Amino acid sequence: MLAPNGQSTARAADRVVAAGGTVVANYNQIGVLVARSTNPAFVTAVSGSGVDAVASTAGLGTALDDSETVEVTDPAVLQSTGDPTGEPLFGQQWDMIQINVPQAHKVTIGSPNVVVGVLDSGISSTHPDLATQIAKDKSASCIGGVVNTSEAAWNPTTSDHGTHVAGTIAAAINGIGVTGVAPGVKVASVKVVNDDGFIYPEAAVCGFLWAADHGMQVTNNSYYIDPWEFNCRNDVRQRPVWQAVQRAIRYSQNKGVLNVASAGNSNVDLQHKFIDSGSPNDGSFPVEDRTITGACLDLPAEAPGVVTVSAVGPTRSKSYYSSYGQGVVSVAAPGGDTRFRTLGRSSTLTDAVLSTTFNTTTKTNGWGYKQGTSMAGPHVAGVAALALSAHPNMQPGALASFLQRTADALPCPSGVYNPVPLLQGYEATCSGGNRNGFYGAGEINAYNVVR
Repeated sequence: MLAPNGQSTARAADRVVAAGGTVVANYNQIGVLVARSTNPAFVTAVSGSGVDAVASTAGLGTALDDSETVEVTDPAVLQSTGDPTGEPLFGQQWDMIQINVPQAHKVTIGSPNVVVGVLDSGISSTHPDLATQIAKDKSASCIGGVVNTSEAAWNPTTSDHGTHVAGTIAAAINGIGVTGVAPGVKVASVKVVNDDGFIYPEAAVCGFLWAADHGMQVTNNSYYIDPWEFNCRNDVRQRPVWQAVQRAIRYSQNKGVLNVASAGNSNVDLQHKFIDSGSPNDGSFPVEDRTITGACLDLPAEAPGVVTVSAVGPTRSKSYYSSYGQGVVSVAAPGGDTRFRTLGRSSTLTDAVLSTTFNTTTKTNGWGYKQGTSMAGPHVAGVAALALSAHPNMQPGALASFLQRTADALPCPSGVYNPVPLLQGYEATCSGGNRNGFYGAGEINAYNVVR
């Protein structure tokens, strides 16, 4: 629930108690309260003086999108090709080579004073490529909108998505496994995905504020909020969530945080109207056919000031699944594309992104392949961390602009683009010139931001 913007939440908290509820988290910084109640009429009862808006998130949440992932930890598949960096699996990290990470590392591998918040499903604190990379004093779980700093709370429980993301950002140069884009920086686990794979709005709000108040300069956000993929501010059920998330993001930006977010895996044009026929996707409400207009945003990807990332494969073409949109996508980065076969590769599996993994059933660490805009985002977060290491004290707006100015421009393909000609549903049309809907300002370049 929201108190009037810029005002105390005290009156709103009083109304919660009077309506038979309990305040479980009070974000007075942005006028947002998280409350619990078993009263079915609670939303109506709590509304009134001192409360701007109320949204019920009971049963809401969007399952973390792992639909475009391919994983393997079989050592026979993860064979080393040898590499002068000493990382045995670096030869399979085509993504790092594509964005000039080896050249960047000759200038800097990043500063330990830079901390990237990984708002995700947790990071394995025992992984040999990550154990030395985690800022444990800045890590926390935000599940339920309530901070829990115990190590067990911010470790993964049912998904290794966050572990994979963290490895792309900062896996150590230690002669084991892979390297991250910025192995000299630190990552903080900010757990916002619950055990059912849902990202509730209150967890995301908590995550943004935790990162802002604990000195993180960059956050990576590979998810979207709510059961509706697009949160419409003209829908009374969604507007309070939209407002709360916007307040949290604006607060973090004012505290010096650059927020990086994935564009999504739906292959939709975020700039133009279309019909969303798959939301909500968790059974909390009947599925609706909704016309997506300018009042509807993919959050956090379309929030003002956020660096929004589309995905490309080893050919530097838009990945078949990646959403896009002129004026929405800021930059592109490697996310993998296993359906767009690369000549000379032994299998399409290796056209995905290799990083650190954690088997939540056996509780064992490993390495494996995933693909998605979730994998593209952390490349940009890592490059942003390198940029801050080379150019300290750069503010979020300037850093976002710098990442775009130093990107390698990629032109639109001509006509209707379909990377999977034998299958329907993957067609897309690119618009724009050097800055366009598929790639924004272009593919991120690690060397350009540090040289």
